[in-house]
Amino acid sequence: MKEGIHPVYKEAKVVCACGESFTTRSTKPSIHVDICSKCHPFFTGKQKLVDAEGRVEKFRKKYAKK
Repeated sequence: MKEGIHPVYKEAKVVCACGESFTTRSTKPSIHVDICSKCHPFFTGKQKLVDAEGRVEKFRKKYAKK
């Protein structure tokens, strides 16, 4: 690896919009995110499934050859 061309990779603080914070390593000293694993619906179990019933039929009806 070449000397002097790599950025400084140091400890960084990540802050979520929900108030959760944790440390990781990055080239930036601090990172602000909108959603994290503490408030994301997939990880909290509050994910709502979107009802896709009828979408295929609607597509076929719209693009059916006349």
